[in-house]
Amino acid sequence: MEWATDILGADFQSCTIETSGADGTMRRATVVRYRPDSLAAGTGKPRTVHGAVLFLHGWSDYFFNKDLARFWARLGYEFYALDMHNHGRNLDEATTGGYVADLADYDAEITMALDIIKADHTGSEQPGIALMGHSTGGLVAALWASRHPGSVQYLILNSPWLEMHGNRFGRRAAQAMVTPLARFRPEMVLRLPERGFYFRSISITAEGEWPLDERYRPPFAFPVRAGWLRAVLAGHAKVDRGLELDIPVLVLTSAASANGMVWQESMRRSDAVLDVDVIAARVMALGRSVTLERVEGGLHDVFLSAPKVREDAYARLARWIHGYMETGPLGTQEKEDT
Repeated sequence: MEWATDILGADFQSCTIETSGADGTMRRATVVRYRPDSLAAGTGKPRTVHGAVLFLHGWSDYFFNKDLARFWARLGYEFYALDMHNHGRNLDEATTGGYVADLADYDAEITMALDIIKADHTGSEQPGIALMGHSTGGLVAALWASRHPGSVQYLILNSPWLEMHGNRFGRRAAQAMVTPLARFRPEMVLRLPERGFYFRSISITAEGEWPLDERYRPPFAFPVRAGWLRAVLAGHAKVDRGLELDIPVLVLTSAASANGMVWQESMRRSDAVLDVDVIAARVMALGRSVTLERVEGGLHDVFLSAPKVREDAYARLARWIHGYMETGPLGTQEKEDT
């Protein structure tokens, strides 16, 4: 692969990949990897690697959280992220930002990113791999894992968008409305209220602390198109029917939601995007071994919350990693004992 210094600067590299899905359409995505040479400096020995993680961002977003990469590296895991097609580092003037007609269209680029991770370990024992996704990326990650059993050993979801606000009845009503539009005019923009409250809570240009590139993460997100919404609703329906994942799954969400059409101070310490109670009810449809952690004071991305809150979120993630990932995939110990 032709790796180049990434927009995140020192220790981060990226490369562009092109894949085609079942429909034959070529799509461009970008893989980012963290190479923290400084962590091994002065130790006199190579850094121990326990495994690897691939991170998928949410809708109308991109990978920018350096602290997340550093967290994984400190625990001994190689960190990679994927800017999926029509997002982030892949955007240009000809791109329909955020659009996808079927969430399975991401499958090929996720698979190639995982192949790159495996190729980075040629000649050595292949590491256990965790797939990590945020928001819509969490939905994409869960669906991908269900379609590719055995390809990853762990699944970590940060405020995954597993269901619409309300319940399945609201989703079905939305599907009935959007399906005819998506069939004949899939890229039609739906005129929905714009809410920039989450961006306001995280961006350093507003009232947050994170430097976001607004070319890649616009304040009001991308326009909602009929075909995209149909794809998301179809993904929700699949989760509702049950994914039957047989790998350990961790789900982290905020402890509370703050929804509405006007700014509320509670949006600084809650999820201003999803209904976390609905998500909490839906996570048990993912598989047989699911851990739910609800982070008090967490934002929609719990790892972008206030410092003390994200410290708690990282501690919960680390506890799960120590409990599951450092003991190996399910069934490993039994095989060793025999």
